[in-house]
Amino acid sequence: MTTWTPSSWREKPIKQVPAYPDPAALAEAERQLSTFPPLVFAGEARELKSRLAAVARGEAFLLQGGDCAESFAEHGADHIRDFFRVFLQMAVVLTHGASKPVVKVGRVAGQFAKPRSADTEIIDGVELPSYRGDIINAIEFNEAARVPDPDRMLQAYRQSAATLNLLRAFSMGGYAELTRIHEWTMGFMKGSNWNVRFEEVAKKIDDAITFMAALGLNPDNTPALKQTSF
Repeated sequence: MTTWTPSSWREKPIKQVPAYPDPAALAEAERQLSTFPPLVFAGEARELKSRLAAVARGEAFLLQGGDCAESFAEHGADHIRDFFRVFLQMAVVLTHGASKPVVKVGRVAGQFAKPRSADTEIIDGVELPSYRGDIINAIEFNEAARVPDPDRMLQAYRQSAATLNLLRAFSMGGYAELTRIHEWTMGFMKGSNWNVRFEEVAKKIDDAITFMAALGLNPDNTPALKQTSF
């Protein structure tokens, strides 16, 4: 077994790799990325490892999900908030039903690449490079859009950083507190049978929180009332 380094992946066989036409531009993009701060910090990685160990021991559930691939066009506060809110809804239902904590892992803030079975695709007799995700090229089917552009990696980094910062703000800023469970009801759920069932669970949790508040327990002195891990 060889020792891992940040560049050791370059020594491995790679199948899903775009052909960048400008090696100098690619090298410059890599140089810039190497100077940027990490998107995820060591403490966050260690906390996740600890929580996943609890999942492996059967002491918690793992809830993982997200888009097949993110796009630059869908980046916005409302979109990120709704994604986060769906996770909160699913997690609280799982926690309520199983009486176990839920470790939430989002496929978000960096999921911009798409593997392809072929390097090119043909539409109406025209053959162009395959769309490999917004971090590589554009989805529009024309020659200019399908050219791999290394500057897209810089845009992906900035969008990922903004997404993570907003998710951290939602998680740590009070939005994820169970006391706000009724605020998580998505607009598309209103009037549906699923909304009724979710509200039934929310009502039970409200009653439990009211009881705990009477005992002096609240999100400030009881971390379990905050769904801060994401």
